[in-house]
Amino acid sequence: MLARLLRPALVASAHCDLPCGVYDPAQARIEAESVKAIMQKYADNDDPVFRARALSIKEERSELVKHHLWVLWTDYFKPPHLETYPQLHQLFWDATKLAGAAGGKGTVDVAKADDLLGKIDEISKIFWETKAA
Repeated sequence: MLARLLRPALVASAHCDLPCGVYDPAQARIEAESVKAIMQKYADNDDPVFRARALSIKEERSELVKHHLWVLWTDYFKPPHLETYPQLHQLFWDATKLAGAAGGKGTVDVAKADDLLGKIDEISKIFWETKAA
């Protein structure tokens, strides 16, 4: 009896706790640009304390890149998008790997940061095409 009284009268479902509908690949791009800038500053500085701080911050920013990409991938993009853009799965796979141990978190190679920014640009292009549709 108590369970029946406490059961909600209306059940709703959404992609998140508060369906805001606000998505933008720019969030991932800003963090990826930060990763690249930190890599460049790391290469230009020989101070071990500075370099340790740079690595720590770079890894935090890389995690944020992955977070923003995964929000887009898991919350925004839907099966119909994959039908139109079958490369999306591989594109997100590559981008998140470049933000993780294979790139932003695991190296100070600026070329890897450029690769990541390129993948984010590809995702952004598709994102804005889907928003316009």
